[in-house]
Amino acid sequence: MSHQSSRRDPVSSVIVTGTSYEMEPARMGRVIILAATPIGNLGDASRRLVEALGRVEVIASEDTRTTIQLLNALGVENRPRLIALHEHNEGAKAAEIVELARGTDVLVLSDAGMPTVSDPGYALVVAAAAADVTVTALPGPSAVLMALAVSGLPTDRFVFEGFLPRKGRLAALRALASEPRTLVFFESPHRIGDALADLATAFGSGRRAAVCRELTKLHEQVARGTLAELAEQFAEGARGEIALVVAGAPPASASLDDGVARVLQLVADGVRLREASTEVAEVTGLGRRELYEAALRAR
Repeated sequence: MSHQSSRRDPVSSVIVTGTSYEMEPARMGRVIILAATPIGNLGDASRRLVEALGRVEVIASEDTRTTIQLLNALGVENRPRLIALHEHNEGAKAAEIVELARGTDVLVLSDAGMPTVSDPGYALVVAAAAADVTVTALPGPSAVLMALAVSGLPTDRFVFEGFLPRKGRLAALRALASEPRTLVFFESPHRIGDALADLATAFGSGRRAAVCRELTKLHEQVARGTLAELAEQFAEGARGEIALVVAGAPPASASLDDGVARVLQLVADGVRLREASTEVAEVTGLGRRELYEAALRAR
């Protein structure tokens, strides 16, 4: 990707000009930094993440014990102030962290992946934006994007639905059954079999899907097949972290009667018959002339 103008990266102090990159000495700012951490393989920790871990004075993290393990595993000697920021205290802690960020950089970590994506951080970003405190991010590993990329399903348009609900799951899935974009979910390894069975019921047993398990880890697995096949394969559950990718709904085939009804509705709204026929033909795949002549007869 080319860049049309020069800019200074506020975290890594890299100047980007066109397609060339030049390193400069690190700059201390006053920002909140959302940092992506490895989702399994420690080797995916970026140089920018390691540099930030080594210099910040404050880290707000989902689990401070996990953060200490990460610092030790990466050989980072810095021992910043650690603040627990999780789903149970984020609302109360957001104002405190925003105030801290007025005087020093605050690094925000979840246990794995990018904060705010099915992890704490959203409420903090909202509070920071309201207080006009700069928020930036260190991009990195993402289970959502990796699962999508390796699934073998369309990647041009997708929607991330997060964790499947424990209660009312079948009803929630039926509401998504007509979604045309590829869907990405997270699911517990103990519930994956039941979730796949519910998906087969709601979406149809023949819908294509991929169960992506333990991504970037030693026992990484990508199982592809129909929802029915995968429900049988994982009926007894599985181990590890799971991202589930499901194909979007195929285009609905409209009947000629439905098409004519749409044309006549457009005509009633003031659209000329020929233009209405063309518009409906583009949406439904029906023939423009066929729609035009059928609508003439129906008027």
